[in-house]
Amino acid sequence: MNKHKVLLGGIAVLLAGPAVAADIVIGVPNWPSVKATANILKVVIEDNLGYEVELQNGSNPIIFEAMDSNSMHVHPEVWLPNQQNLTDKFVEEKGTVRISKNSVNAFQGMCVNKAAAQKHDITSINDLTRQDVADLIDGDGDGKGELWIGAPGWASTNVEQIRAKSYGYEQTMELTQSDETLAYADLNSAVKAGDTWIGFCYGPHYIFALHDLVRLDEPEHDPAKWSVSQPTDDPDWLENSEAAVAWPSIEIRMAYAASLEEEFPTVARMLSNIPFTTDQLSDMTYALAVEDQDAEKYARTWTAENENIVLDWLSQ
Repeated sequence: MNKHKVLLGGIAVLLAGPAVAADIVIGVPNWPSVKATANILKVVIEDNLGYEVELQNGSNPIIFEAMDSNSMHVHPEVWLPNQQNLTDKFVEEKGTVRISKNSVNAFQGMCVNKAAAQKHDITSINDLTRQDVADLIDGDGDGKGELWIGAPGWASTNVEQIRAKSYGYEQTMELTQSDETLAYADLNSAVKAGDTWIGFCYGPHYIFALHDLVRLDEPEHDPAKWSVSQPTDDPDWLENSEAAVAWPSIEIRMAYAASLEEEFPTVARMLSNIPFTTDQLSDMTYALAVEDQDAEKYARTWTAENENIVLDWLSQ
């Protein structure tokens, strides 16, 4: 594949020739931090390794399928075990995708704004089965509370449906799915009005810097009580799954097409070693989602201000 430029002795040398498709295609799912990390990778690869990089939006299954077929090459943030079925298939079974050795610790669960938690004694996930709690977030008067469980297309959204069924609060709650910007706009409105907001939460995330949220208590994770399938695995995934315990420990890892190891080994080596931190991802989500910074401009500023970190990535 032609390269648009190579770096020789730190000097960019343009190669003549017809325009070609991008050397590296990075998949971009629909949450704030991954837009930042994808743009940072684009800037680092283009400016330091000399390859042309394209960003393409896509869901987790689409990106993994595309890495398998070599039409995409990078997934910047794979949440595990959310995408465990995809990593099992493409990393373990087919061997067409690699997963980085470094990870960022994360968490997932259900949250309530603290003022409402204290006022209405909402402390446990089992409180979601209480009718008086459902009434607090029943906006349409149908007797069920509107409980946000995540965005369409997130693997975690499917798991939250399983958890609602397993704990029993699907009987008291209408499980809603929407883009998280809409859900957190509802949170902002509820807090300002002194009302109750309950919904899915995860971190690292900017929302905890904006609002005082309380995670609902749950039984500790027990693998024996966690039997979760995804729609891609089982057409009867919801009926055949159970998960009446807390989420397991969450890790965020980077994935890339195995083909990069032969076609672009310097890129593959860098991707396998990048260690983003929890604080970095939190800062990124805040910059893009709260401060409304442009993702590409933010990435260029971030790489310039963190030159030593970038050089460390490239030297490993």
